[in-house]
Amino acid sequence: MDTTPRAVTRLIEEFHRLPGVGPKTAQRLTFYLLRAPKTQAHALAEALVQLKDHIVTCALCQNIAEENPCAICRDDARDRTLICVVEEPLDVLAIERTREYHGLYHVLHGAISPVEGIGPEDLRIGELLTRLRREPGIAEIVLATNPNLEGEATALYLERLIKPLGIKLTRLARGLPVGGDLEYADEVTLTRALEGRREV
Repeated sequence: MDTTPRAVTRLIEEFHRLPGVGPKTAQRLTFYLLRAPKTQAHALAEALVQLKDHIVTCALCQNIAEENPCAICRDDARDRTLICVVEEPLDVLAIERTREYHGLYHVLHGAISPVEGIGPEDLRIGELLTRLRREPGIAEIVLATNPNLEGEATALYLERLIKPLGIKLTRLARGLPVGGDLEYADEVTLTRALEGRREV
């Protein structure tokens, strides 16, 4: 007979549904919150409710935001001739942290993955094509999908759809990470680094 209180079991189950949270981690998080001050548990619950009640998807770039359109799409200082296509909202944050990119974005919300049953129709590709046809003056699309099988498949698919529109297509450079050793780099990374070499 299970003597664990139902509220505890339910929270463990809910934590376990989150990606990357195994049963042991779900238990640790639950028992941490059980010992934490009531105010901390209430703050977490309130943050979760606010996340679902106040976050929207930008109708233009498909990024997450508190307003529609989002702050990036509303910013007149951004280069409106340039759109960087990324897989997830987290990728926008990563690129923005560099402070080197000043164009607009389009978030696909995933990548093509037949193994996981994710096809082009499951991504925000239709919205991208509509945007490219509707917004005049777009000169370049930067394909910034991840350098893995799914990201490459997505980039190739987008390439086939966008090239006929006559818009310049570029990809993020691939190569060796700063601080990495050549001996630990895989063959694909070294090949990309050699292909993308620059004059010094």
